[in-house]
Amino acid sequence: MREIAFDTETTGLDPNTGHKVIEIGCVELIDKMRTGNNFHAYINPLRDVPKSSTDVHGLTESFLADKPIFSDVAKDFLDFIGTDKLVIHNAGFDLKFINFELEVCKLPVVEYTRAVDTLVLARTKYPGAKVNLDALCNRYGIDLSRREKHGALLDAELLADVYLELLGGRQNAMFLSGKEAAASSEKPLFNKGKKLRERRKFPASEEERKAHREFLEKNKIPVW
Repeated sequence: MREIAFDTETTGLDPNTGHKVIEIGCVELIDKMRTGNNFHAYINPLRDVPKSSTDVHGLTESFLADKPIFSDVAKDFLDFIGTDKLVIHNAGFDLKFINFELEVCKLPVVEYTRAVDTLVLARTKYPGAKVNLDALCNRYGIDLSRREKHGALLDAELLADVYLELLGGRQNAMFLSGKEAAASSEKPLFNKGKKLRERRKFPASEEERKAHREFLEKNKIPVW
């Protein structure tokens, strides 16, 4: 299963007041694991970048001056995300900006139904607690040493790790390779000291068979 952890940086809070996307970061997940296949772009907004925004992400007008405009990267962005699920922290914010830009370019917008909003997941799992990306990384022991300021690609990478933890954590075996993985797979999955019930040596009675048939008739869509 392919999913995309996705983040943006912008010049402000609302595209309807003239603010623009200035960075896009996408991180590919296959079966809940990062593959190393990413999409990243800085974007020239063709406008100033307020100091209040620069203080958050460190991106300046002069740095972005020679970068492509949104229409130059839009098709590559859409090709990368394809039709796969998007993992976004506060999906309403990022999709509002992206869809505004796509509409200007007369390109298909991204449906909100494609988004898994980790902000909603975190608020459900930890009601009343801080659930911004920094707080979740600290909760799960995810390294924040590289995050001096916000950055779309770095934040998408952190988000991918947070997402996996919100779903219950990654299996230790996923981080093994070669001989370690093989050795791990040979270990028994149960306690050796556990006493197992002896297999019955006599057939089921007619009464038991009847009860079993009645049970199957009630379960029209069994999980086995």
